[in-house]
Amino acid sequence: MNIALGTIPFGTTVDLRDTFAILDRFHEAGGTMLDTANNYPFWVEGRSGDESELAIGAWLAARGNRDEIFISTKGGARPTVPGDTTLGSAEGLSAAAVARAAEGSLKRLGTDRIDLYWSHIEDRSVPLEETLGALDELARQGTIRRAGASNMAAWRLERARNVSAAHGWIAYTHLQLRHTYLRPRPHTRLAESGHTLASDETLDYLAAEPDLTLWAYNTLMFGAYTRADRPMPEIYDHPGTERRLAVLREVAGELGATPNQVVLAWLVAGGVVPIVGVSTLAQLEEAIGAAELTLDPELRARLDSAA
Repeated sequence: MNIALGTIPFGTTVDLRDTFAILDRFHEAGGTMLDTANNYPFWVEGRSGDESELAIGAWLAARGNRDEIFISTKGGARPTVPGDTTLGSAEGLSAAAVARAAEGSLKRLGTDRIDLYWSHIEDRSVPLEETLGALDELARQGTIRRAGASNMAAWRLERARNVSAAHGWIAYTHLQLRHTYLRPRPHTRLAESGHTLASDETLDYLAAEPDLTLWAYNTLMFGAYTRADRPMPEIYDHPGTERRLAVLREVAGELGATPNQVVLAWLVAGGVVPIVGVSTLAQLEEAIGAAELTLDPELRARLDSAA
């Protein structure tokens, strides 16, 4: 299953019993990739940011299946001031911060390695050489297997990869950005200041770099494709959205699928790993159905041409 399970609410709004049930079903269906961070969900009042990793760690320990699971976690955006629900006191990406963040994640997850470790935010106060050198040290220790950059601009990613190549260090081979089927209006700002959209330039760069994989978050826009109580984000308020939604609904009807499933299948067909956050088994079953959906070239062309 080329879909990653988003785990932000695990251990908080989704209690441990339900978390275990969701993780059990995901694994049973062939899912292996779990996406978390060392600060989920710090922005919720009363939460520390430990909760998601701790919940996953408890499940891994209970099931004894660490070798069957691909763990993706992140460091750099954890608040250093208790109770801070903004990114104002984020730990950043200094060498010391990277080392501390990875150590904390290992403890909470109850593991000796991280399959994919992300720099969660950009920290331009720290030279790329310092951050990348710290990631390479983690790789040499066997602590991390792969490195990814989350919320990074394309030009910075290219520069970072060149720095790694020049030093023989582990390179960023994964990029995590906000991306979905709908396209935003140019030069619009997201309501979520910590999110970074995949731009056309970034997608073009990814297409030219076969060793780079995009992991996309907020793929289903908080449920806006299918739920009347979830309004469409304002950045998609333009005529092209209605045309794209019309084709999406047509294709979904022809396939006997939901619009959400077609969106996820469209992303997978394009070589993207969609991250799907769920809080119920019903939502998970919909995602599992998307993993079983195949879009033929004609359907993909129809979806791509709508604008």
